[in-house]
Amino acid sequence: MCGLAGFLSKNSGECGEPILQRMIGTLMHRGPDDGGVWVDKEAGIALGHRRLSIQDISSGGHQPMGSTSGRYQIVFNGEIYNFLSLGKELETMGFSFHGHSDTEVLLAAVDAWGIREALTRFVGMFAFALWDKEERKLYLARDRIGEKPLYYGWQEKSFLFGSELKALCEHPAWQGEMNRDALALYMRHNCIPAPYTIYQGIFKLLPGTLLCMTTDMQAGHFPEPQAYWRAKDVVEDGLRNPLRCSDAEAVEQLDVLLRQSIREKMISDVPLGAFLSGGIDSSLVVALMQAESHPPVKTFTIGFSEQGYNEAEHAKAVARHLGTEHTELYVTPEQAMDVIPKLPLLYDEPFSDSSQVPTFLVSEMTRQHVTVALSGDGGDELFGGYNRHFMGRSVWNRIGWMPRVLRKGAASMLTSLSPGSWDAIFSRCSRVLPSGLRHRLPGDKLYKLADVLGVSSPEEMYWHLVSQWQDPASIVLHAHEPPTILTNRQVWPVAGDFTQRMMYLDLVTYLQDDILTKVDRAAMAVSLETRVPFLDHRLVEFAWRLPLAMKIRNGQGKWILRQLLNRYVPQEMIERPKMGFGIPIDVWLRGPLREWAEGLLSEQRLREEGFFAPGPIRRKWEEHLSGRYNWQHHLWTVLMFQAWNDKWKK
Repeated sequence: MCGLAGFLSKNSGECGEPILQRMIGTLMHRGPDDGGVWVDKEAGIALGHRRLSIQDISSGGHQPMGSTSGRYQIVFNGEIYNFLSLGKELETMGFSFHGHSDTEVLLAAVDAWGIREALTRFVGMFAFALWDKEERKLYLARDRIGEKPLYYGWQEKSFLFGSELKALCEHPAWQGEMNRDALALYMRHNCIPAPYTIYQGIFKLLPGTLLCMTTDMQAGHFPEPQAYWRAKDVVEDGLRNPLRCSDAEAVEQLDVLLRQSIREKMISDVPLGAFLSGGIDSSLVVALMQAESHPPVKTFTIGFSEQGYNEAEHAKAVARHLGTEHTELYVTPEQAMDVIPKLPLLYDEPFSDSSQVPTFLVSEMTRQHVTVALSGDGGDELFGGYNRHFMGRSVWNRIGWMPRVLRKGAASMLTSLSPGSWDAIFSRCSRVLPSGLRHRLPGDKLYKLADVLGVSSPEEMYWHLVSQWQDPASIVLHAHEPPTILTNRQVWPVAGDFTQRMMYLDLVTYLQDDILTKVDRAAMAVSLETRVPFLDHRLVEFAWRLPLAMKIRNGQGKWILRQLLNRYVPQEMIERPKMGFGIPIDVWLRGPLREWAEGLLSEQRLREEGFFAPGPIRRKWEEHLSGRYNWQHHLWTVLMFQAWNDKWKK
């Protein structure tokens, strides 16, 4: 895993090594082991790299790297997991290799097949910048699912690009004008969805796309990135050509594919382990890792003393059963709160999924023991793991027939008690409640239900479920929400089932913009590489060929994953209500974080800064402090912007 940065400049005076060194100097955490720069002043191109050595830790993996032909120069972040098989194929074509890095194989593949075909052959997570000396073209490419980040855009007469925004900020042409429309999107989603960023004129390269820049391109303009892989096509093809096999045969095929993915992701020249929460996805990844490994796999988890937030005991039980070498850390509120001041610098733009805190802490602990960690991310999106996947259709079927006036009345009844009061009621009745009604923080879930009771369609219900502030443009001054995948139904796949549409949208929005961003920044902040076996594109394509009944059955998600996991872990260790990976922000905002939050949310400050309408924010803050309502997520979104703005406006 690495960090890259560079620029294509129409001002030759700006095309120097000192600028490039400053840019890559901000990425030291992504690549503490080695660094390098390559500049062609005549062409106006500069490529810089910071390296975290994983494959071929010798100087043979140094970047920027040139192709054997001399035509290409590359800076590359990520892993090509099938580089060994590709290397053997290329050797039969006459190519030879000086080292054993996947970067060298990548360059040979481009030499052999051209960049577009080579991209379709790669199995991996990656972002790279490739300079074609012969045609004087710069190519930017990103992996299919979006595991590795890549930012780009014009600032004056320089086209900048890099793994993180902080690298772009070091270029002398940087202007950094805030994009208020993107801020409105952030208030809805907790993150800024691709292709937007918090800055005007700066974009995220969309997953599965390739952008080609030429030296004669007019400043301020660039072509539309071209897709070499589309999740929409995968979904439509899978639904047109579903697997026709028995349950047992499907489980066996999943076992083979997931084992293959994990086996490839365990190739490393440095120590390797895995995150283990004790949930279905991470437990399955660890179980198959242990099945493929002779020594015990190293596993890592963190726990919290607060009830409702701790999965450490479940993870320990799974680790003991599988025989892993397990490490756990129980985090104190003080340790967790110490992370909060670091968050704006980790994420470069506003980001407010509060699980960013435990994700950083588990990454920090894991890095003390290994350099690479596998995770179970992606299982929910591919196999129907979120509550909305298996409850959304059921809820709509129950309420859709009712007149909206009745549904709004029911919503008022649900919100007549505070979430805390509902939690207390469910706790007292837990012994007599059926398992399907036992949830962590049931009060919050009832409030979410109340929020969607007045919607007019299933799609509107999903929109409400994935929105934090329901009308961000009324909160962010002088802003208008730009279009996204969620609002443009023309880019949705043809899928007749509401649940499948939700799963697709989660795959191309929430997973990419929130989950993968969170994990990449948290892990790379401590120089830890993370690998995600479920996001092997061959496994994604297989998952979309599975009939929905193999994912959701009897009101429960991830059916097929459960069947496979039952081969390795007793069912009773896993079967429990789904937990998020969160921290008790609601309690902390009323206690140890109250003074900090009050300073950021003061009415005078909000008015003077001019980004937000103070009224709605102050009302939620006061209601939260009273204990009657839990507005932790809404408030955390505002607080993380305020904290980010404090850091970056300086």
